Amino acid sequence: MPTVTCPACDARNRIPAERNPGEGKCGKCHAPLFAGKPLPLTTARFRSHVSGTEIPLLVDFWAPWCGPCRTMAPAFESTAREFEPQVRFAKVDTDAEPELGAQYNIRSIPTLVLFKNGQEAARISGALPAGELRRWIAAHL
Repeated sequence: MPTVTCPACDARNRIPAERNPGEGKCGKCHAPLFAGKPLPLTTARFRSHVSGTEIPLLVDFWAPWCGPCRTMAPAFESTAREFEPQVRFAKVDTDAEPELGAQYNIRSIPTLVLFKNGQEAARISGALPAGELRRWIAAHL
């Protein structure tokens, strides 16, 4: 039974194996567990989403002023719709959350970091078109 962290209230939820995770709702706040779009994360919420789920978490470390980040944003969002609930997609604004950028040694943006079971499993820097992003995700799942 996989565990998933609610994107609305951060409560941990167990999804029975016989149920479709994409249709799951939070047992606490009743919000959908997957919305098909990236979840903005703050430092306060980051740890519960990295370690509180058995579903891989793909984090886009970005900044609002970054042209390549803005260019890649639509591809990241469309890919989220395709891959959820197999992968949770999140975004961390490194200007608003500089301690997370420092903690994960983010030296250039955009940088994508894939976490599995609370640990970094893969990383790539630079803006990726949707097709390349899909291939990179599939290669690391």
